[in-house]
Amino acid sequence: MSHLSPLLIELGTEELPVKALPGLAQAFFDGVVDGLRKRGVELELGDARPLSTPRRLAVLLPGVGLEQPEQHSEVLGPYLNIALDAEGQPTKALQGFAAKAGIDWTALEKTTDNKGERFVHRAVTPGARTAALLPEILREAIAGMPIPKPMRWGDHSWGFARPVHWLVLLHGGDVVEAELFGLKADRMSRGHRFLHDKTVWLTQPQDYVESLRAAFVLVDPAERRQRIVAEVEAAAATAGGSARITEDNLEQVVNLVEWPSAVLCSFERAFLAVPQEALIETMEINQKFFPVLDDGGKLTEKFIGIANIESKDVAEVAKGYERVIRPRFADAKFFFDEDLKQGLQAMGEGLKTVTYQAKLGSVADKVARVVSLAEVIAPQVGADPLLAKRAAQLAKNDLQSRMVNEFPELQGIAGRHYAVAGGESPEVALAIDEAYQPRFGGDDIALSPLGKVLAIAERVDTLAGGFAAGLKPTGNKDPFALRRNALGLARTIIESGFELDLRALLASANAGLAVRNVQADVAELYDFILDRLKGYYSDKGVPASHFNAVAELKPASLYDFDRRLDAIGIFAALPEAEALAAANKRIRNILRKAEGDIPGQINAALLQEDAERALAEAVTAAIDDTGASLHQKDYVAVLARLARLRPQVDAFFDGVMVNAEDPALRGNRLALLTMLGERLGKVAAIEHLSS
Repeated sequence: MSHLSPLLIELGTEELPVKALPGLAQAFFDGVVDGLRKRGVELELGDARPLSTPRRLAVLLPGVGLEQPEQHSEVLGPYLNIALDAEGQPTKALQGFAAKAGIDWTALEKTTDNKGERFVHRAVTPGARTAALLPEILREAIAGMPIPKPMRWGDHSWGFARPVHWLVLLHGGDVVEAELFGLKADRMSRGHRFLHDKTVWLTQPQDYVESLRAAFVLVDPAERRQRIVAEVEAAAATAGGSARITEDNLEQVVNLVEWPSAVLCSFERAFLAVPQEALIETMEINQKFFPVLDDGGKLTEKFIGIANIESKDVAEVAKGYERVIRPRFADAKFFFDEDLKQGLQAMGEGLKTVTYQAKLGSVADKVARVVSLAEVIAPQVGADPLLAKRAAQLAKNDLQSRMVNEFPELQGIAGRHYAVAGGESPEVALAIDEAYQPRFGGDDIALSPLGKVLAIAERVDTLAGGFAAGLKPTGNKDPFALRRNALGLARTIIESGFELDLRALLASANAGLAVRNVQADVAELYDFILDRLKGYYSDKGVPASHFNAVAELKPASLYDFDRRLDAIGIFAALPEAEALAAANKRIRNILRKAEGDIPGQINAALLQEDAERALAEAVTAAIDDTGASLHQKDYVAVLARLARLRPQVDAFFDGVMVNAEDPALRGNRLALLTMLGERLGKVAAIEHLSS
């Protein structure tokens, strides 16, 4: 076993792209580790992970072997009948093989495979020093990094994500000789650009994190993240509120700074008249600030910026942040005030001139279709059709607002504010906003009944229109986000507990599209929605066999689909489930192969065997017992009752010949199996549960 020593590699650069930094750091780390493993170098990784700041990418491994293990090679040569002549002397083939190996042919070994005996050259060579391997490993790791557009600097031919200014390469206490990007490796890192603008001498790799910390650089992203969260939360607490910290904003700030320091700032309270979503978006998306909310979740006039420096005059830093944000807020307030003057109702006039899709007409045409669908859906789910109509009529009007033109992510949100200002009912205003939910993966569905109606109507029209216009997703292309819309539709129906006939809804959407002379294939669209559901349930841990068992029945209601799936999950845990699933599969196979007509009823006089009489009696009783439960859609009760049939089913298949020679007897037994199979398959195609 070779001796292990820590390894440090650091690439010092100009500021790296914020969003790309985590991926670059991970790829660099993985490339180095893979390169060492590929060469058989012994590794001890411990809890090693990528280290990075905006100005550096680093790999710090606690234990790396000083050299490769011995390298064993085996090269197969010619078979004996080709290698030796009749006198046992080497042929040209063997002489050539020996010469290539660099040894006399008599020193070659022999081996045997399924074709016979042949010569083989086996060699053992000392492993290379890890220090000699590292330059090549480093070049391979960099070549494998995701850099779509490498930058070039100076008059050199090489390129990287950003210009590279220093290279540290230490194995144990020794500098590894290497040259990369015209830089010779040494032990000199660099401190913070402003707080410690000088070199940092590294005696050994394990000093790296502490030495850089002393130079005001936190090289571990996890440590920077922890400090940012702690400082932001503390600053918000001093302002009497709590910070809004989203994962995306936090991730970007972590990759913007080397020595984070929170700065509490404020803006004029007058700006709070603007929808808080617009102000929050400006702070987070444009400036990477953290808004401060009050106890009720409302935006306050405070926000927190993260400086990359510990300033002696924090007030001046705060003024700078406040100065940056004020023009954006002023613009937002201007847009909002101008939109209020126009009013949400008037905005809708412009939708007639905006094309939604060439084959599907204008946005106003889409609105009209959604209005009709909302009026169909509302009474089915207990919502007010008149309010649903009004909400659908106004739901797209904010697309013509100045606010949404500037902040597209505020679609619906801006409409809610304008609806309230225009005197619309609170239910209508809220529904305009909720129609867009879920807005992204993991987002909540609409909460209000009216919002659910609009969310469903909007997505049904989008899906039917997309398929009718030939915009079905292909590969990674999905211009109308039909996959996301399908999942959003399914989630809204299921999680709301709505009993809606999906095919009927899609047919209603087709009726609205008739004026455009396009139609969606309802069956194809239904299957597309089910396909999106498969991933949804898979994420919840539902086995594919359970999903397929229900999907084969193609229930009209997705909520009904969900209840059947729950029942299958409970049934599958019963000890009788596997045997009944296997029996149902056997029944399906028997009936599929049956020739001629199968009687519609059982003839009791033809029941000869005790086992078939017992099964007929048990099946008849089970059908009587489960009728009411099926009507009430109590699928758990249905399957639990059917599970009690197992003894009679087992006895029947053990003791009764289904395909009897007597046609009448055979037909009667097939009729019995048909009756049993139909009832077993009422909840789901349970044969899918059979392994």
